[in-house]
Amino acid sequence: MPRICYFLGISIYMYWRDHPPPHFHAVYGDYGAVVSIETGKVIKGKLPRRVSKLVREWTELHRQEILEDWTLAISEQDLRKIPPLE
Repeated sequence: MPRICYFLGISIYMYWRDHPPPHFHAVYGDYGAVVSIETGKVIKGKLPRRVSKLVREWTELHRQEILEDWTLAISEQDLRKIPPLE
């Protein structure tokens, strides 16, 4: 599972050939969640409230780039790194 971004201790990953809806995986310490690209909300798993807010903010800033990576991932192509939240 390629890591497409890392910021503030949060790793963002995507699986190749993953299932719809478009999403990514966010990992923070012992926490892990599946996050909707469309909404930035956790759809499975759990993140601390503060981390969830940061992930949502990052998603809003980079939604188009994340969707482009999703398209690449479902066709098993190399993913692009996405800038971190600053």
